[in-house]
Amino acid sequence: MTLEEFRAREKAQEDWAPGWEAIDAAFSALYPGQEPDHYGTLLPARALFGGDQYLDGYSLYTSPHGHRHLVTYGMSELYAEESSLGGTYSKWGYEMTMKLPGQPAEGCLWAIDLLGNLARYTFTQNRWLEPYQYIAGDGSSICRDRASALTGLLVVPDTEVPGRDTLYGRLDFLQLVGITQRELDVLRQDPSQAPVLAQRLGADDPWLLTDLDRTRDYL
Repeated sequence: MTLEEFRAREKAQEDWAPGWEAIDAAFSALYPGQEPDHYGTLLPARALFGGDQYLDGYSLYTSPHGHRHLVTYGMSELYAEESSLGGTYSKWGYEMTMKLPGQPAEGCLWAIDLLGNLARYTFTQNRWLEPYQYIAGDGSSICRDRASALTGLLVVPDTEVPGRDTLYGRLDFLQLVGITQRELDVLRQDPSQAPVLAQRLGADDPWLLTDLDRTRDYL
């Protein structure tokens, strides 16, 4: 799209959000015709207006395989931003995803809080996520409201939604997968084991769900 075409589209559609549309298109390809549960952050809570929320929203899809598929909005460029046109990456270059065993949407709110905290960390500390990176916590459950053996996270490319090129540059989807303390300790000693862990987890669960009931170690 040329700059002139961009300006014409922006003028014709005041609420145009090409980056948001790119995320929706990627997930609509996987979940055609589905209207996801969507959670938007309140405007006063957003960092742009002095709040502590760095994401504009989250959508939660229901997979035909039985799990829930969560995606963020805001790690990439969402709205009509002329200065971002034709970039290499769309803002941070990715949106975060997470997959949870099938349950009511309310049972996934803890994961929304978790991804919101990761977004805040990225924006305030300038530390972005990359595939096969691990994220350590304080040794407690990744869900603050429920005990779990999962105490850390592994970053992998989303197992179902491929990245794409957008008006603003590359947009990938990085999936956060809960891992146990034992797995985390091994990765601390040898980060090269991250792809091995993903492969072993995927052998039993090709979607790489974050199941708070999991106790088995794969490293």
